[in-house]
Amino acid sequence: MTRSCVVSRRTALNVGAGAALLFAGLLAGSPAFAQQSPPDSPKAKQLAALVDKAAALIDSKGKAVFPEFGKPDSEWRSGDTYLFIDTMNGIQIFSGAFPNLDGKNFSDVKDSNGKLFVKAFEEMVQSHGSGWVDYTWPKPGQSQPSQKWSYVKSVTIDGASGLVGAGFYPQ
Repeated sequence: MTRSCVVSRRTALNVGAGAALLFAGLLAGSPAFAQQSPPDSPKAKQLAALVDKAAALIDSKGKAVFPEFGKPDSEWRSGDTYLFIDTMNGIQIFSGAFPNLDGKNFSDVKDSNGKLFVKAFEEMVQSHGSGWVDYTWPKPGQSQPSQKWSYVKSVTIDGASGLVGAGFYPQ
């Protein structure tokens, strides 16, 4: 009788472990889990380098560099690529594509899927210094949201903590 209990427990453990592995495999293939990093592309690498360069300028020159970031058809703003700069309490202080949103508080704004994306930006830079966040946002000149990946990096803006980012639309 003891032997059959041991066999039954081993069998139950093996079945449980197998189910856990199967669940983990299914989860890894799901879109929600799979979106931990942007598509590996030249565009993603280019944007990360652009944000890193902008962060270095902000850290050294502060807000004085913002007008340069807003110039159309420059390295900072072309096509649907533009920089955005936020304080660490959700206030957008600069947007290369949506200047009408400068000064607005985005801390409670959700994307079309209900994600508090600005909070996600803040959490990324607070925990990692920089990184990628996915969300939905309209492309410049459009009103319908599209999937977007943004690379954000921690900066110091005239003595205050903030973040700078840029994103791209993979489709």
